[in-house]
Amino acid sequence: MQKENLHYEIKPADRLANVSEYYFSRKLKEVARMNAEGKDVISLGIGSPDMPPSDETINVLCENAKKPNVHGYQPTVGIPELREAMADWYKRWYNVDLDPATEIQPLIGSKEGILHVTLALVNPGDQVLVPNPGYPTYTSLNKILGSEIVNYNLREDNHWQPDFDELEKMDLSRVKIMWTNYPNMPTGANATMELYEKLVDFARRKNIVIVNDNPYSFILNRKPISILNVEGAKDCCIEFNSMSKSHNMPGWRVGMLATNATFVQWILKIKSNIDSGTFRPLQLAAAQAYHNSAEWHEEANIQTYARRRKLAEEIMHTLGCTFDPEQVGMFLWGRIPDHYADVEELTEKVLHEARVFITPGFIFGSNGKRYIRISLCAKEPQLEEALKRIQAIMNK
Repeated sequence: MQKENLHYEIKPADRLANVSEYYFSRKLKEVARMNAEGKDVISLGIGSPDMPPSDETINVLCENAKKPNVHGYQPTVGIPELREAMADWYKRWYNVDLDPATEIQPLIGSKEGILHVTLALVNPGDQVLVPNPGYPTYTSLNKILGSEIVNYNLREDNHWQPDFDELEKMDLSRVKIMWTNYPNMPTGANATMELYEKLVDFARRKNIVIVNDNPYSFILNRKPISILNVEGAKDCCIEFNSMSKSHNMPGWRVGMLATNATFVQWILKIKSNIDSGTFRPLQLAAAQAYHNSAEWHEEANIQTYARRRKLAEEIMHTLGCTFDPEQVGMFLWGRIPDHYADVEELTEKVLHEARVFITPGFIFGSNGKRYIRISLCAKEPQLEEALKRIQAIMNK
């Protein structure tokens, strides 16, 4: 029997037209090709800590992974040991009281949290406030889910904080969520209690939910604070936190959110239909990591990054960039000289002539188009070599 010549064509979902491949995914392919050609590119792009977790964390993982009865499905809410460790950590470092049974939800990193919170709180067509500049995933995931993006400005002359006068003049009647991120990425602007108090007051008056992404509060910062320090914040705020940056565990994919019990239940209703929990030994090891000593944090999150930061500052000076020396976090954010037509003129020159990859600020939004970001997630010899290469091309 002769087969009919059928035309078979599958098209992608319409939502894919709203997003493009993540910038770092695309750019790192280019870097990989350059390395395959023997060009030995030094990447100062991504904020992926290059140091290991504490020894105690690794030991707990290995000891428990050997047990025969720990390899089954785990509860989506997370094991009690992990939730209790998260609550203890918030009390110890932020002086915030959380009920481990009802006010905490472990996550597979903050990216997952952005997805689940949006699904739980935002209907297609609702609006969300997204910072410009800001983490690109706030925009891309909300676009995928059908939210309408409304950008709010962060500017250097306002210390990279929201312009509340500008926000008050906006029609916010359709806004469900305001995404915030302090200490800020990419700008390094630190959190203040005054800012958090303004955000909580704003949320209450405008009947919106503040979602504060807080993974950087331990990096080059000895006084971490939480938006949940503000009285009544749990009623209108959700805070993400992550072990990726502060505990050197980016590949482990362990994070958390903290908020009121009602929001947790709404988010759990979504999450329980998407994943089936996390490997029990990994959760036990994460619980151990939350008990890392103050000395461990001082060396891993302050001293190590301080040494690297000095070299990153020298790179900025060599490039003729200006920056705020008070910024915190695992990046250095700087403004490029006026004589460059755009930021890629500088970053492409550095990539192809010095073989050093640094991040152009435009990927974080239009307010970042005259800025670059240098990651501190490279060891000192790499940063020293990057500095030498950049000095060589800038001194020609």
